[in-house]
Amino acid sequence: MSEKLPGRQIEISWPDLGITVTADLDDRNPALADALWESLPYRSLQGHALIAGEHLYHVAPIPTLLHTPHTTRIPDRREAPDGTVFCSGLQHLGIKYGTLTEPMPATPVGRIRETDMPGLLEAGAAIWDAVYSTKKQILAEVRRAGEPGGHRIPVLRATDADAGRLIADIAAETERIWLTPPAELDDLHQGVIPSRAGNFGTVLPTLLFVNGETRPLGYAAYGGLVRAAVQGMPMDSLVHMTRLLVGVPAEFLGYCGLERLWAFTRRFLDVLDRLDRDDFYAVTSQMALYINCLGGWNLQFYPWDTGDHLRQQGAEAGV
Repeated sequence: MSEKLPGRQIEISWPDLGITVTADLDDRNPALADALWESLPYRSLQGHALIAGEHLYHVAPIPTLLHTPHTTRIPDRREAPDGTVFCSGLQHLGIKYGTLTEPMPATPVGRIRETDMPGLLEAGAAIWDAVYSTKKQILAEVRRAGEPGGHRIPVLRATDADAGRLIADIAAETERIWLTPPAELDDLHQGVIPSRAGNFGTVLPTLLFVNGETRPLGYAAYGGLVRAAVQGMPMDSLVHMTRLLVGVPAEFLGYCGLERLWAFTRRFLDVLDRLDRDDFYAVTSQMALYINCLGGWNLQFYPWDTGDHLRQQGAEAGV
């Protein structure tokens, strides 16, 4: 049995929906619960799982989520009670609100109160509709229960002057687009593509490739580099892996329209060889947050209902 952490209740609110739910943080993953608690309050674009079932998640502005160790791991989150709140190494705060199909391990930090489950179910349905079809941008606010809301993007520090300026610029851009759609992605989804990426005037293939490259660049490449730095990978190996992992996808995304991402990447690669471990950690953490923010907007913008005529066969198909 998990035990509630005394005085550690959080409210998750969707002001556009007029819905607020309360979660009790518990002792299953105290380091993750601490990281969440210390980051509050914040706001973020609310997302919804697209292939895993009835699950809400959003990018949390908490750099340490990328590497904070877990104590308890649920081997299969499908078996977690509805209302379970998770923090993940993908920099997400997630909430299971119904049936899941993906047998994925997960790290719980709390649970929505039973009395608030009807509101959570209502929010889940509205958010699915927004992500899948209407494209209404629904913001989540996460705060300590009974305290005011708010928002801030953390800014890490570096001793190298060029790295410090790069971090400041990445943080400023992240702040600019955290709650407001990035103009580059908005243009792309309106068919405004200066490079003309997309054969014979098409747009959907470019959107697909941008989404498919951005998510692993943030989740796997930068998230992996942050974890490797924290876990003690030698600096020469970190530098080598960085050059292998981040340049090619960032250049491609720049061609597709994400020119700021490519510009930040070039500046990072220019200073990479002289960074110490702390500065390397700071730059990669700041980049991960920025790219994961872009990924969240990609998922919001993408026209998922384009394939609405394609449906799984059989009574057992999907949620």
